[in-house]
Parts: sequence; structure tokens; C-alpha cells
Amino acid sequence: LFHHPNIIVSDISMPEMDGIELCKKVKNDNRTFHIPIILLTAISGEESQIAGLGSGANDYMTKPFSFEILHSKIRNILKQQESFRKTYQKQVEIKPGDVVLESPDEKFLQEVIMIVEKNISNSNFSVDELSSLLFVSRVTLYKRIVNLTGKTPLEFIKSYRLKRATQLLEKGDFTVSQICYKVGFKTPKNFVKSFKAEFDVIPSKYADNKKMMEDI
Repeated sequence: LFHHPNIIVSDISMPEMDGIELCKKVKNDNRTFHIPIILLTAISGEESQIAGLGSGANDYMTKPFSFEILHSKIRNILKQQESFRKTYQKQVEIKPGDVVLESPDEKFLQEVIMIVEKNISNSNFSVDELSSLLFVSRVTLYKRIVNLTGKTPLEFIKSYRLKRATQLLEKGDFTVSQICYKVGFKTPKNFVKSFKAEFDVIPSKYADNKKMMEDI
């Protein structure tokens, strides 16, 4: 899929590929397994339902069904995704490297964080390199990181660098210029400008404010 949908609703009975086979293909592909799926079928019975859910479907509906209920299920799944995205966006913003992750989407985000962390001082580290190390296309990477964090991959990398900079500033062991290069910025001028845009304060003032708060 070049463009990844937010959700897939599929009938089990389809030409060429049935819904269960489609579900298995989507869920077994690292580029698409995060996409929720609702399966529809005219076949009733527990065995059929177990087969559908066993293929990785998030929900399963037997015909005839209410379109209102289907819409409600879709809304609920999308709300859960949005809630998940906001939760982990906040956690990533708090402390880089401290997030404990478990689900497939969380594991993907953990991989992203680990790779960015390993390359944090590399000012030439790019989104293309990140997608290559994750074995996903740039489009897939963009879609998934935006869904999980609300930021584009480039914004996420820059934000992560700046969060790491705040941690180094709080320790007080390095100068602003040293921290600039440690977190992968090419020039102190660009670092100070980006830091102020993110935190509404220049790095030296941030460090002074932190020290002043600790002395109170």
C-alpha cells in the first residue's frame, strides 16, 4: 500500500483474496500490521468468528448488521488509536530513552527511539537513513510516526535531540556549544534558534532557570 488507510473494513467473501487472507497479509507485514481491521461476513457461528479474530482482525460483524453499530465500532477504534498516540506522544516528550513499550506500535516506536538515540550526535542523520534502518519506506515511516507522536519524522528527530539537550543542560557538565554538537546540531546558532522555538527560552537561560529553581 502506497497510502496507508487508518482502518480497513473488509468482507470475508471476496474474489481473488478472501477477507481472512487479506487480514493475515496485512498483519504479517511490518509496514501495515498497525492498521486495524473489521471483518464482515454472512457466515454465522463461533468457528467462523474465531477464524476471523484469529487472523488478527480487531473486530468481526455478522450480516445483517446495523450500519450505525459499524460506524460506532469504527469511531471507537479510531478514538483508541488517537488516545494511544497522545499517550505515547506525552511519554516520549517527557524523557527520551525512558519509555517502556510493549505493543507492536510501541515496539516500532521503541526501535525508532533506539536508532535516533544511537545517532543523536550525528548531524547528518536523515529520515531516509532512519527508514532504511527500520526496513520501511519513507511513506510508511511518515504515516506511522505521525500517527504515534503527532510529529513528522524530521520533527520527531529534532524534538528528541532538543529533549536530550535539556537533560544535558540540567546536569550542568557541558557548555551550550558542547551540547549543541553532542545532540547533532551543526552550528550553535541553529541549536539556540531551534531550542528557543521549542521551549521559548535560550539554552543558557534554561540552565540558569533550572539552577535557580534548585537553589530555592
